[in-house]
Amino acid sequence: MRLQIRAMQPDEIDLALDWAAAEGWNPGLSDAVPFRAADPEGFLIGLIDDTPVAVISAVRYGADFGFIGLYIVHPEWRGQGHGWALWQAAMARLTGRTVGLDGVVAQQDNYRRSGFALAYRQVRYQGHGHAGNPSADPALVDLCQQPFADLTACDRAGFPTARDAFLRAWIVQPQTRALGLREQGRLVGYGVRRACRQGFKIGPLLAETPAGAERLLAALGADVLATDPLFLDLPACNPAAVALVARLGWQPMFETARMYAGPAPALELTRIYGVTSFELG
Repeated sequence: MRLQIRAMQPDEIDLALDWAAAEGWNPGLSDAVPFRAADPEGFLIGLIDDTPVAVISAVRYGADFGFIGLYIVHPEWRGQGHGWALWQAAMARLTGRTVGLDGVVAQQDNYRRSGFALAYRQVRYQGHGHAGNPSADPALVDLCQQPFADLTACDRAGFPTARDAFLRAWIVQPQTRALGLREQGRLVGYGVRRACRQGFKIGPLLAETPAGAERLLAALGADVLATDPLFLDLPACNPAAVALVARLGWQPMFETARMYAGPAPALELTRIYGVTSFELG
């Protein structure tokens, strides 16, 4: 049986997200549209006789960065080499670029053998919504109403290169709240909350100061039910981010390893209080 590897069709990205949900990764309800906007050819599928057996994303950003994610072999097809073949195709697509990924801790050694080095740990925390009025803070603004150039400039603190097409789609997903923090005429932070298979995820969450991050996080959790879980994936190397969730009583769930093949990007990690997603960086 020969494995056929090709770029996914739009509906096949939904299939990959269903597989991710089955693995317990809790993807967003509308992730397929912004994911595809990031790189329409960046999602690969492996098939045997037209049957999907494995998926992976190998998204190109700019001219010199890429990200691997959504790496899943269907349980019925594991142990037959299909995942390795798809992995090689994904890495070939990103040849010549620094490549990032967020891998489970148990797979670190495998990724090291493929040329990846650990940059830092990332931890998923869970909290809950709370009563409050997100409009009470006059510095908080609807991100969709702000100049897009301000958003992209703010985003570059937490991401290695421009990702304009992705951001345009990310902030307008259904059941999404996207807020910016504007002070003295500048956008000094922003955060996005999107509906997921379970509860809501907040990401990215970027801010120049811990106080700014706390204001954004409070507003993003203010208009959901107190019983709805909120999730935030943060770099454990940012002590202010860890201190913030600890003070709010959020609980750690699991961790991943942010790893890079090639030179690690020079990110302003002290401004990153939540990454966008483990699938696309």
